[in-house]
Amino acid sequence: MYLRAFKEQLLSGPVGARPQDGEYASRFERWDALASVRRRPRREFEGEEPGRFFFPPELYPVVLHPMIASRGEAVVRGLLLQRLYDYLDFTTELESLAVIPVATKISRGRSGLSLPDRMRADAHKIVTDEAWHAQFSDDFARQITAATGTPRLGAEGCAGPSFVTRLDELRERLPHALRGVEALLFAIVSETLISGILSDIPRDDRLPSAVRELVRDHAEDEGRHHVYFRSVLRHLWPALTPSERRAIGPLVPGAIHAFLEPDYERAAYHLGRVGLSRDEIDQVISESWPAHRVRHDISGAASQLTRHFAEVGALDDVRTLDSFEEAGLVGDVRESEKAGFVPREVTA
Repeated sequence: MYLRAFKEQLLSGPVGARPQDGEYASRFERWDALASVRRRPRREFEGEEPGRFFFPPELYPVVLHPMIASRGEAVVRGLLLQRLYDYLDFTTELESLAVIPVATKISRGRSGLSLPDRMRADAHKIVTDEAWHAQFSDDFARQITAATGTPRLGAEGCAGPSFVTRLDELRERLPHALRGVEALLFAIVSETLISGILSDIPRDDRLPSAVRELVRDHAEDEGRHHVYFRSVLRHLWPALTPSERRAIGPLVPGAIHAFLEPDYERAAYHLGRVGLSRDEIDQVISESWPAHRVRHDISGAASQLTRHFAEVGALDDVRTLDSFEEAGLVGDVRESEKAGFVPREVTA
């Protein structure tokens, strides 16, 4: 078992047979001076601050729904506190389950790609960063519980963050010979998207100062990770065979949605805890996250990542381009032509 796990690659097949790209510009030269694990203190939650939200309400629109707002400030604040807990749990699980294992494989030369030595060395630093993010998120959640007396709900015995089950579904859609590459793909997607998600929270003065500082620490590290995993994508796509690209490319939108789509199940759990019936929960969720709005928001959040995939030629395949269009990640064919998202090679 352990020997098999040691040898297992994220992308199967002989590494030497794949095209190699030796270009890599490191963003980790000053890691010792910049990484939050090296220079930032432990963030300490000192208790509730009057008039402050635990989480931006606009990012958790169920609390703005009339059916919830009418229940009073205490219910709204309680739901926002649980949303903060969920965010912290999501961070810990994302780093532990999705990013650290991939960065570890890269660092040990078991990505399935022929990567520059400096790139492998930098992956060690990412493992350290992400372990710190997981640790300080869990630690901060524990501090909040101690300070408020309100435990986090739904973390024990649940299915976990929704990205976990969505990622399993993606894996099932891959040919057996390619299973494992979805982990690499999801790490690329999540690490290039998360820096944008974190960008506004540190500037939101409505939040407790310790929350803003914690997210700022995370965001600064993730800016470097964004650049790194964009480079991983530039090494990955040219190394794939045409048949591998055809199998993997149409699944990219699913990986994007797995990361960006709201966790409806966790929201439903919290709404049930405040006394809503199943029908009321369905109504609040559907009206708080209407499908067209979710689609629009995901498209906007992923626009830069879509350009990254276009730059490496992923959208040259017509089926991959179709899957991006169906997911709303690029416009219609005319708009795609303007943006340069036209398949140069239509594969049968």
